[in-house]
Amino acid sequence: MLYHLIDLDTVRELLGRTTPTRALLVLRWVEFRAVLAVVCSFAIVVLSGPRVIRWLITKKIGDQPEFHHQALNELTKHKSNVPTMGGVLITGAIFGTTLLLADLSSFYVGMALVCLVALCAIGLADDWLKLTAGRRKPGSRHGLRSWEKFLFQVGVAVLLGIFTYRYGVSKFAVANEFSDMARALNVPGVKTWVRDAAGAFVPSPTLVVLGAWAFVGLTVLMITGFSNAVNLTDGMDGLASGVTAIVAFAFMLLCVIAGYSHEDFVLAKYLLVPYIPFGDELAIVAGAMVGACLGFLWFNCHPAQVFMGDTGSLPLGGLLGYFAIVTRQEFLLIVVGGVFVLEALSVMLQVGYFKATKGQRIFRCAPIHHHFHLGGWTEQQVVVRAWIVTALLAALALATVKLR
Repeated sequence: MLYHLIDLDTVRELLGRTTPTRALLVLRWVEFRAVLAVVCSFAIVVLSGPRVIRWLITKKIGDQPEFHHQALNELTKHKSNVPTMGGVLITGAIFGTTLLLADLSSFYVGMALVCLVALCAIGLADDWLKLTAGRRKPGSRHGLRSWEKFLFQVGVAVLLGIFTYRYGVSKFAVANEFSDMARALNVPGVKTWVRDAAGAFVPSPTLVVLGAWAFVGLTVLMITGFSNAVNLTDGMDGLASGVTAIVAFAFMLLCVIAGYSHEDFVLAKYLLVPYIPFGDELAIVAGAMVGACLGFLWFNCHPAQVFMGDTGSLPLGGLLGYFAIVTRQEFLLIVVGGVFVLEALSVMLQVGYFKATKGQRIFRCAPIHHHFHLGGWTEQQVVVRAWIVTALLAALALATVKLR
């Protein structure tokens, strides 16, 4: 809203009359609004957090962690009755900050908000059903069935994939280069040489142009995969929120790189990554995500006062997947989100090996953060080391942007 207000000719003229008000014109710059989104979203969560947590406590919306491992149940018994569904703080802050600071006419911003709200609704339904099932029948923790949740996630991802693909093809049809970039698989670390309009050879990112079905399939894989991966990671105080904040910050930078242009200078072309016109507005959504996760970490750090639940983890993972789809940086999300990938792989390997060997296990317990916890690491050690690894992976991924 602020962006649209500042963008009005009469408002710009009015603000430009004096030096103090002229400073507000900086809101027209996406980089400033992205950083401001971090601060704004953080403030919303921190200021509203105590009231929301008290409300969750009065409604007895508390977690009852239970695992098929007696030693792990002993380690986590102190978490009983800690309020969950704190993801409403995160999604609310992201949604409100985006409405305030982003260009709402941007197609990608609109689709990001659809992703956020739809996956939040799925998570909210799952958390609420678990709560009401427990009240009706003590000891029961049945939310949405796995196939139901997966089906809803796939449905959301398919719709996002179809609309994003059609927009990339139709919007940039006048510039075939942009159309290809908006729907291509970007191979990092490799460049090719193409002829420009003058006939000279210039470097270009290596792109594998995807058809509609392949693009939608990849969208489903990224959004549902990372949505569930963040959900699996959300098992320790501050683990999912801290790791997500770091990954979202990396993608805030990547979104600016993907869509930034000024006069004849296009940053994406300089760094040889796909140029996605108007994709830089997603940096505001990513910045809001960083601030919301940091604000939530204020209450979620050990010992946690609130858990995010599926209400927070599903939309956070889905948004990360959508950022990667728009910026065409799926490979980099796998690198930056390596902790999420490892958590998901550990569960798949554990389940597969358990069924194949009729009862044997690879890890002490899955997801893998519980394996380390049972191995002697304290919960704080597991969480902080996951943050450190993610920060290193983010630095590595950002460095590869220039390694062409």
